[in-house]
Amino acid sequence: MKVLVTGAAGLIGSEAVKYFLKNGNLVWGIDNNMRSKFFGKQGDVTSVIDSLSSLEGYTHFFSDITSEDQMNSIFKTVKPDAIIHCAAQPSHDKAASIPIMDFKVNAFGTINLLECTRLHCKDEAVFIYMSTNKVYGDGPNNILMNETDTRYELSDEKYKNGISETFSIDNCMHSLFGASKASADIIAQEYGKYFNMNVGIFRGGCLTGPQHAGVELHGFLSYIVKCAITGKPYTIFGYKGKQVRDQIHSYDVISAFDHFIKNPKKGEVYNIGGGKKNSASILEIIELLRNNHNLSLNFTISEKNRAGDHICYYTDLTKFKNDFPNWNISYSVDKIINEIIKESKNESA
Repeated sequence: MKVLVTGAAGLIGSEAVKYFLKNGNLVWGIDNNMRSKFFGKQGDVTSVIDSLSSLEGYTHFFSDITSEDQMNSIFKTVKPDAIIHCAAQPSHDKAASIPIMDFKVNAFGTINLLECTRLHCKDEAVFIYMSTNKVYGDGPNNILMNETDTRYELSDEKYKNGISETFSIDNCMHSLFGASKASADIIAQEYGKYFNMNVGIFRGGCLTGPQHAGVELHGFLSYIVKCAITGKPYTIFGYKGKQVRDQIHSYDVISAFDHFIKNPKKGEVYNIGGGKKNSASILEIIELLRNNHNLSLNFTISEKNRAGDHICYYTDLTKFKNDFPNWNISYSVDKIINEIIKESKNESA
């Protein structure tokens, strides 16, 4: 199988490259290191591109997904069997300062790739779009919640397993990032349903792993662990540090993609995350770092929360597990943290 991965040097993209190479496929990657332009030196992924480029069976394109000419040329050359589209401007905070660029990368970049797929490999290829739970905006904040000493919990029985795909994306604040990703999300669904193409849309929660280049504006778990290791001050934005996220390891995300590729659907949407079992508040992560890893975090809590930020979000995985019963979460939160700590210490050695 020929696999084309966009955002190949990012967290999910690099995991996809290694996963499919390991399983005997040929892999082409697209990544022009735009992350360094979004986040500066901390977001630079040059070393990841160099590392991937040394792997047998991998070819890298330092190309721009918003360029029609460049993408058409790549699709004509590769004619991929599977496209895993992970490239994005990934921060809802950053999007507010670069709204045109954010929309161009997230929305136009996606339709550009979908159209290339339709023109060059429509009938054979499977297209996977890495969407986000930010398409639901701050709507989940309106769900009834309980507040405990360390976290918020969804208390409405309807959401006992978390947020499902039926949750409304309307009449809420998304952030400009959430809006651009929602635009791409809907157009990806449309290409699947209107053009009868094999397209899967995965609305991710907190995606993480040891190779995550976490920064303050993006990559919560990776960034908080690295701050604890280095002693760098960490700011919690609002909600008393009790805001809850569910963590999913990048390997488990790609494993889900693999299941979909083997049995694709036409424009189907899935929420993908760690689920309630892998959910934790910031305060709980801080406690876990202290108790299990002897790491103390130098943190302050700001009263002001980020615009559109979720108070409590964890993923209802029922739909995906019903469609793909052999898939399951293999990484616990503590196992993920162990890997991030190990990788961080290797980087600083």
